[in-house]
Parts: sequence; C-alpha cells; structure tokens
Amino acid sequence: MIEITLPDGSKRSFEKGISAHDVAKSISEGLARNVLSAEVNGEIVDSDRPIQEDASLKLLTWNDEKGKETMWHSSAHLMAEALEFFFPNIKLAIGPPIENGFYYDVDNGDEVISSEDLPKIEQKMLELAKQKNSYERKEISKDDAIAYFKEKQDPYKLELLEDLEDGEITFYSQGNFTDLCRGPHIPNTSYIKAVKLLNVAGAYWRGDENNKQLTRIYGISFPKQKELTEYLDRLEEAKKRDHRKLGKELELFTFSQKVGQGLPLWLPKGVQLRERLENFMREAQTKAGYEGVITPHIGSKELYVTSGHYEKYGEDSFQPISTPNENEEFLLKPMNCPHHCEIYKSQPRSYRDLPIRYAEFGTVYRYEQSGELHGLTRVRGFTQDDAHLFCTAEQVEDEFIKVIDLVLYVFKALDFNDYTAQISLRDKVDRSKYIGDEANWEKAEAAIINASKQRELETEIVYNEAAFYGPKLDFMVKDAIGRKWQLGTIQVDYNLPERFELEYIGSDDQKHRPVMIHRAPFGSMERFVALLIEHCGGDFPLWLSPNQIAILPLSEKFNEKCKSILKLLNNYDIRGFVDDRNEKVGKKIRDAEVAKVPYMLIVGEKEVENDTLSVRKHGKGDQGVMKIDAFVEHFKSELKELLTVN
Repeated sequence: MIEITLPDGSKRSFEKGISAHDVAKSISEGLARNVLSAEVNGEIVDSDRPIQEDASLKLLTWNDEKGKETMWHSSAHLMAEALEFFFPNIKLAIGPPIENGFYYDVDNGDEVISSEDLPKIEQKMLELAKQKNSYERKEISKDDAIAYFKEKQDPYKLELLEDLEDGEITFYSQGNFTDLCRGPHIPNTSYIKAVKLLNVAGAYWRGDENNKQLTRIYGISFPKQKELTEYLDRLEEAKKRDHRKLGKELELFTFSQKVGQGLPLWLPKGVQLRERLENFMREAQTKAGYEGVITPHIGSKELYVTSGHYEKYGEDSFQPISTPNENEEFLLKPMNCPHHCEIYKSQPRSYRDLPIRYAEFGTVYRYEQSGELHGLTRVRGFTQDDAHLFCTAEQVEDEFIKVIDLVLYVFKALDFNDYTAQISLRDKVDRSKYIGDEANWEKAEAAIINASKQRELETEIVYNEAAFYGPKLDFMVKDAIGRKWQLGTIQVDYNLPERFELEYIGSDDQKHRPVMIHRAPFGSMERFVALLIEHCGGDFPLWLSPNQIAILPLSEKFNEKCKSILKLLNNYDIRGFVDDRNEKVGKKIRDAEVAKVPYMLIVGEKEVENDTLSVRKHGKGDQGVMKIDAFVEHFKSELKELLTVN
C-alpha cells in the first residue's frame, strides 16, 4: 500500500501502482471524467501513469493552468497528425503549448501552407478527435529513436535527440501519429471538442536567424464549443484594443526602419502620457524614501562580466563596442543594477546608512530576435522604472513588504484589480543556471515567501522561473478582457553584492555584505504603456490623458474666446486644445470622440454671453451647461476621486 496526500492535506491509502485517474474515480466519477493530467510530487504526468510510492497528488483539470497546457500540448500533436494527412512529406520540428493555445513548427519543403488551408486542417482535427484515440506513452532506446526518425528523414527530431540521454527518451502515439515527446498528455483525443487554428507565421529553427525558416501554425482548443466562441469574441475585442493600432490613431508613438527595428519613437502625446506615469511613480518613490540616480547608456564590458550578465545574457545583448584603445570594449547597457552597485561602492557605508534605495528610469538595450519584436511589448530599447535597495539581512523582509505595498498602490491607482503573485524559484534539480551559494538562495526564497504571506497575497509557486542571481515575486495582472500579463517584479539578491564586493560596517565594527532588492512596479515603460492602452482601450484615466479637453467653437468668430478659455483652464493644470478648423461642430465632436478626449467644451453665442460652457463627456454625451468655474470644480473633483488611493 502507498499513501496519497491530496491538496487539502487529507491522506488516503491505495495499492501501489494506482493511477491518478483511478484516485479521481475513487472520489467521484464526474471528477475522473474531467482530469486531464496530474501533478505527482511536483512533476506533471499522464493521469494513467502508475504511482509507485507515497506521493502528494494534485488532479489537474481545465480549471488549472497546467491542465490547460496538457490539453494544448495534446492538441499540437493532433494538429501534427492532421498535417501529415494533408502533407505526407512534412517534417516536424517542435509543438509546445503556449500561454493561449499551441503551435507546431514544420518544414513543408516546396509545399505552401497558407491561412486558406487552416479550415480543412481544423475539420480533420475534429474528425480525428472523435475517434477517441488514446495518447500512449512508450519508453524507447536512443538507438531505436534515431533509427525511427532516420527512416522518416526528419532532421529536426534527430537534432533534438542529440541532446537527450539514453534511458530518458519517450515517444507518444495517438491514432496514426507518433512523436518524440516527454509528455504529459490527456487520456484520449475525445477531450478536444472545439478547435480554432489562428494563423500561419514564419519561425527560425531554434529561434536562430542563421537556421532555416520554418512554418509555424498557431491554434487553440477547448473542452466546450461555448468556451471557444467566448475566446474568439475576446480576440475580436483585443484586435480593437491593439496598442499598435491605437498608438497610431492616438499619435502616441511610431517606428522607423531607418532608426532600426524595435526602437520606438515617442510622439508628443505619448511623451505627455509617459511623463505623467513617471511623475506619478517619482512622487510615490520619494514618499517611500527613494533617491534618484542617473547612469550612462553604456558600460565597460568588464562591468557586466563581473555582474554575470555577460555570461548569462551576452548572446541577447548588442555586440561589444570596440574603441581605438587596445582591449577596451563597451556594451549598450542591458541592465541598470551593475551601475547601481558601483554607485553604492563609491563611498564607505555604515549600517546606519541602510537601507539605501536608488531609483532610476534607466534605458537598457537587448538584442531581441526580429521575429520576436512586437509593438511596444517586445522592443530592443526600453526604459525600466528600476530601483535597487541595499539593506541588512535583518531588513530584507520589511523592505520587501514595503515594495509590495508600492506595487499594489500603483495597481490600485491604475485600476488593475485582478492579479495574482507568482513566486519564481529555482529549478528543483538543475542548479547550473544560477550563481551564488545554496544558503543565500534559501534565505532569499524564505524572505519572499514570508513577505507574501504577511501581505496575504494570492500566490503561486513556480519553479525554474527565478532570475539567475536570485528568486523573485512577479505580479501577473489580468486586463479588461481577461488576458494575463507579467507586470511588476521584486527580486532578492545576495549574489551581486558578493560579486561586486559591496560592504558596510556593522554595529560590531566589522565588515558585512548588504543584501540587494531589485524592483520595477511598471516593469518597462514601453510594455506598461502597451498594456495600459489595451486595458483601457485608449480611454485613459482623466489624469493621464494627453489632452483632457477639446474646446469646440461653433464658428470662427468664437475662436479667440475659446483660446482665452483654454489659457484660463491651463492655469488650473487642465490640458487641451482649441479645434478651430473650419468644420461643422458635429464633425469636431466626432473627431474628439475618436481621439478619446475626455471632455468636449462647446462655445457659441449663448455661452459667450453667459460665460458658460456646453459640456460633453467622451462616451457619455451631453453633460449640460456649466459656468467656467463650476466646470473647473467638477473637473478637479473627478480628478481627486481618481487619484485618491487608500
């Protein structure tokens, strides 16, 4: 007999070799029908895999992220089977689950797979799904696996096999399809009830521009047709909210091939929006005891060798810049933290000085692959609302809690109310990706877990997501249409202070290492603005809108009066413009609505005589006639309400 511990802490005894599916069946038939895979002692496995020892068990359904991943991974295999039916000579590369759905990269040789082919592939997938074919796992020797893919003449699977050890290789088969795969998979194909193939794109093999470009087919699947319909509705809404589309319409930013891919150019209205966000953060940081610093856009290569960034991220950075001096090389700054370490080190420190909190809106550069660039969300040059705190080991938890409070303050001010916190820890087994000793890592991980508990955050622990120098707390935010974004991060770091030999004199008159906390509530300004645009559909909160008012004269004879009104309102920090074009007021109103200007103030004969304004609000229409001072009070009251964050 073995003992199975369920997520609620309850324990049950079963015969050795029982499967997760049978455990679910012992609880209820309904639960068993919904189990897609299982987490056994932290490992995600097929629900029919025998459990041979005492174990903690979590049954994964569609309601679990890992359950969805299993469904989508299995759907990628089903799509590959359908592709082989229509394109027998196709060569398969990789087909993983992604955040929303799955893809498969394929080499289709001289044959073209276009969006016009997607409907027939979808139909074939649904036809195959109804066959209720089981996903069968088979352990196979490396020699037999190589022989199988040599016969299929699939160079991509053969290359993947080079990195695998004999004894760790598995195949999965369903119907007439077999693939190299570690799994896990759903019990059978009938769990897939609804499928939509979304688009066809190009992708380099293994993400390397020097390799062959493959065809990538994206799709998504669901256990119910209704859920697919709802997803497609959200997708249509997302297209309307696309920050690239709205950014152009609202004149916030642009890109230029002459300037370079992934390097955004901020337009005046975008600068106004961005500066208001930065000023909001600066004010909050000043109140929280941060001091501003500024560092250069480049740094000596040696700086990043010392920090470890060159070893870990050298391939993702722009290539070193050589100077006429022999052996002198610089890098475009990929991170701000090494510079801040050097600022800390610029003078002796005492325990009485700590904590020290340095903040900088620092622009950094990463050489992202061109195929990965996407509007403002994935760029090559971006500005982080970066800060680094240097404190004693005893201060870590308290400082971490204060940073959590700052992040939550930002979220509340910007109406991001649906979020979870992800505690990102090291890989459980492979420690080679990380720097620093085990004891410091354990202390850092414990500090994050304890701080999160104290603030009663809804958390999820995820392994293999830590930064190379320390664990972190990532805030995952859902936007207005249900998409999840990683926004805001806090990291505890015992390692950079070690590498840079940072010190302070303690109360015992001895030298000690400070602990470093990295934090960025916005993350990057570019990505945050993209998220904000899509979250609010371009209807920015009143305090952030580049133009808060549009003053619309009914005819040319009121233009000068409107300009004097604008000047008066500017004295109250109300921003806007006079639309003095020779157009009918109806068109001016429509254009202001499209530009998402919060308030339209119409001025004609009556308004001039009575010193009033006819007020319209974006999306809500006529708000009546107000005296100018009454409008100012109304405006200020709304602004105060928006900016009051408890």
